[in-house]
Amino acid sequence: MSADMVSKDLGPFEAVRELSFDVPFPRLLPVRQRFDPMKVEDVAAATAQALEPLRARVTPGMSVAITAGSRGIHDKPTVVRAAGAWLRALGAEPFVVPAMGSHGGATAEGQVQLLADLGMTEESLGMPIHATMETVELDGVPGGPAVHLDAHAAKADGILAVNRVKAHTDFSGEVESGLAKIIAIGLGKQRGAEGIHRFGPADLGVWIPQVAHRIVGTGKVLGGLAIVENAHDRAARIELVEAHDIGGPAETALLADSKRRMATLPFDDIDVAVIDAMGKNFSGAGMDTNVIGRMMIRGSAEFDRPRIVNIAVLDVSDASHGNAVGLGLADFVPFRLLEKIDLRSVYINAMTSGLGGPQRAQIPMAMATDRSAIAAAVRTCGRPDLDAVTLVRMRNTLDLEHLLVSESLRDAVLADPDLEISGDPVPMAFDDDGRLLPWD
Repeated sequence: MSADMVSKDLGPFEAVRELSFDVPFPRLLPVRQRFDPMKVEDVAAATAQALEPLRARVTPGMSVAITAGSRGIHDKPTVVRAAGAWLRALGAEPFVVPAMGSHGGATAEGQVQLLADLGMTEESLGMPIHATMETVELDGVPGGPAVHLDAHAAKADGILAVNRVKAHTDFSGEVESGLAKIIAIGLGKQRGAEGIHRFGPADLGVWIPQVAHRIVGTGKVLGGLAIVENAHDRAARIELVEAHDIGGPAETALLADSKRRMATLPFDDIDVAVIDAMGKNFSGAGMDTNVIGRMMIRGSAEFDRPRIVNIAVLDVSDASHGNAVGLGLADFVPFRLLEKIDLRSVYINAMTSGLGGPQRAQIPMAMATDRSAIAAAVRTCGRPDLDAVTLVRMRNTLDLEHLLVSESLRDAVLADPDLEISGDPVPMAFDDDGRLLPWD
């Protein structure tokens, strides 16, 4: 066993280091999902065009705070950069504010680092980044949470919200993850995010729009640039939402379009899912709950599909900086993932999330290697004939175009016109340390 496999003393987990299971691993078929390929060809030009209705409201010398969140949105750096260039051309003075609640360890430095990890620095964006965890508290909404606004954004003459509109991982509603969320929770920093989440996941859809409307009511919000992605995680639409429509019918319509386009797993029932890596850059929950079919929040209804018996997650992305919140959505992990966890970041994120945090922050059953973690998932999936196990391997819950699926799913693949077998079956192979080999 290599040195990196024993680099940390994992306390009580050490007692299971030699635990292993002898199970048959299925051969895997490379499968490609066919998705709607529609995308924006020139993201910068589309951004500038979308902003044109704001031209009359931008004046020379006007300071404008542009939001940048913590999600790995492929075209977001281009959209933010293009928005800054458009504003500068009109004589405005744009700057970026990290809008990500408590992420980045709830520190200004951590949030700036998260932006850098996502390809957004002052140099790459062509404008300053002003980061703080300080907020200005506004008048609250009746019966609801206190309203907090990032101190730099509060001092600006204007705010331009930029975010992807998509399904939320904690609740379903008319307004989920999008412009209202990045204003209410992102710009609310830790205190604002914590206050909203304190009411529980079921009420996020109630308070996010109301808090966003309160901030819009300051008159500072110019509008919002909504990114709607296709299933390949590329911008299919870039739309301006007027300030008064943020958290309203316009955003609801964009959410419906986003859900129609989003990638999902093509099978209703799966015995074992193997996810190469989880991470905050893939989903706020580490793994997109809409993809794996698990909400895992006490009192919240679970998804109808997919129904996955066991999930083995093998790694947490470097871009997450140890924040493996959402790990509790899995059933089995290898030691190498445990060695990368920053519990402080996990617990801050989980506590800020309120009821949505504790269960998802729990540590699943841990095995010494990838091989033993996957074997344990296979052995306990409840299928008497292990040779017939249905298994799906994915890189992460954001990249679902290419999958590896067990030969037991061949008939299901052939029956689906949106699936194609893209190669010959391959064995599930591990190196000498029991680490699952990467796929091409």
